[in-house]
Amino acid sequence: MATKEQIIEVLKKVDDPELNMDVWSLGLIYEINVDKANVGILMTFTTPMCPYGPMLLEMIEDAIKDKHKDIKKVKIDVTFDPPWEPSEELKAMFGV
Repeated sequence: MATKEQIIEVLKKVDDPELNMDVWSLGLIYEINVDKANVGILMTFTTPMCPYGPMLLEMIEDAIKDKHKDIKKVKIDVTFDPPWEPSEELKAMFGV
């Protein structure tokens, strides 16, 4: 059975196609729940109009299932409350 820490390691390898940085480091992941063969994720996008949103969800699900064959279901809920705000470190990296 996969652990929350193992799922985080997978998320660190899934890059946001627009920013070319992983979804974990960007702070897009708000919550992760692992229950036997099920993973639940609460996340956001950098903007509600993110053109890569559906693709990003698919990339996350595929990455988790590819790495952890025992995971049968990945449920990803997207929220914009709170809206994504880059950390001060990310702002510095992006030159903002």
